[in-house]
This record gives sequence, structure tokens and C-alpha cells, in this order.
Amino acid sequence: MKSEFAINLFMSHKNEKTRGCILLVEDEINLREALKLNLELEGYEVRAEDNGKKAIQAFKEEYFDCIILDIMMPEIDGLMVCETIRLSNDQIPILFLSARNSGADRVQGLRKGGDDYLTKPFNLEELLLRVEKLIEKNKKIDQPSQEIEMYEIGPCRIDFHSHECIDIHGEKKPLTKKEVHFLKLLIDHKNEVVTREHILKMVWGYNVFPTTRTIDNFIMTYRKYFEENPKQPRHFHSVRGIGYKFTA
Repeated sequence: MKSEFAINLFMSHKNEKTRGCILLVEDEINLREALKLNLELEGYEVRAEDNGKKAIQAFKEEYFDCIILDIMMPEIDGLMVCETIRLSNDQIPILFLSARNSGADRVQGLRKGGDDYLTKPFNLEELLLRVEKLIEKNKKIDQPSQEIEMYEIGPCRIDFHSHECIDIHGEKKPLTKKEVHFLKLLIDHKNEVVTREHILKMVWGYNVFPTTRTIDNFIMTYRKYFEENPKQPRHFHSVRGIGYKFTA
């Protein structure tokens, strides 16, 4: 059966470098395949799923720069998927697709955690533009608010330029490139919880998450360097099931 919301395909060349990773969740097969093709032609990597349960599992397995989420789906609808995602990640942009076009429906979608709402049938160019803007906006948020060269944690000092630090015992310690990058990320978001997914994407560039204790090992190193009592940390905290936080 042809999709009620058929859209014209753009003929364009796929960019050599991906513009981002997108999770597309749509139960109508023709629309899902058409959107996937057009997003890929625009240079995005796309994982397409046909129901809410698979969408939640995909979110747990991979990092995405944006989620395009149909609302009316069997079993778990898009609103419930969005609520589930927002319990652990309030940063990833979510664009709702829906045949419901009343003002109340739009408000409900945004209240559930959506960033944008597009009604069917829609203009393909408009959807692509909205996705682009959502990803650009989120990447700007990801960038450090300022370039820092030196930072002090009590008596400790971090020199980001020379990749060295003075630890809690007054000893100079070398820092690896990833240790520096991770520290910058935590400090730039001080007093905020940074999700494990966000850390892996920004520091390691992972798309599919490894099952290692990589981040935990880095946090243990920071506690050894900068905490008076590593077993009772004041600065570097693990937030169970979500991520990590640096307290200034």
C-alpha cells in the first residue's frame, strides 16, 4: 500500500563525511524507507526502526545526534518513547512526526520532551532543514563555553596546554590527550551531570558503545590525583545509571 504521506525523493550526492547519526522511528514502511533514503542522501547515518520498543533499545545501544519519532505507533507510542529517553538524556534533539495537527497535540508533544513537532503530510525540504537546525543547535551546546588553559581544584592545578597537573600531594603528573579532553568536558559542565553516552561521543567518538569500564577508570585516576580522600570524593562523582559530575 502506498503511503498516505508520500514524499518526493531528492536526487543529491551523499556527503563523504557523515553529518550526524539519526534514529528514525516510523511504523509506516513506505514513509520510513523514503525518509531513510533522503536522509542518507543528505549525508546522515540512519538507523530506522518500526516501533517504540525497538527505538528504546536502539537508543541504549548507540549514540544519535537526533531522533525523528512518529507518535502513533502500536504498543509503545512516540510520547512514551520520548519520556523514557528523557529520563536519562535531556540533550538529544527529538523531532515528532504526527498526523495530529491540533494545538493541544503540539503542546502535549513538547511537554513530553520533544524539541520540534511536524505534522503529516509534510514538506521534505522543511523536515531536512529542521533536522539540520536541531543538530547544529545541539552541537553548539556541546562545545566548551570557553577555552581554558589552567584550572585549579583546591591546591591542585591542571595545565591543559602542557598536559600536566599538580596533584593533591604537590607532585607533577603527566596527562594523556583523552584525560585532558575529558577533564575539560567535565569542568565546562561543572555541577551538571554529563551522560555516559555524551562523554563517549565527545571524548572517544564512539557511536556503538563499548562494554568496558573505560570512563570509570578515568574517574578513579582523577580521584587519585585531585581528591583528599578518593573513597569519599568531593569533586568527581558517579551518578548511578546516568553519568558523571564534576563539583567545583
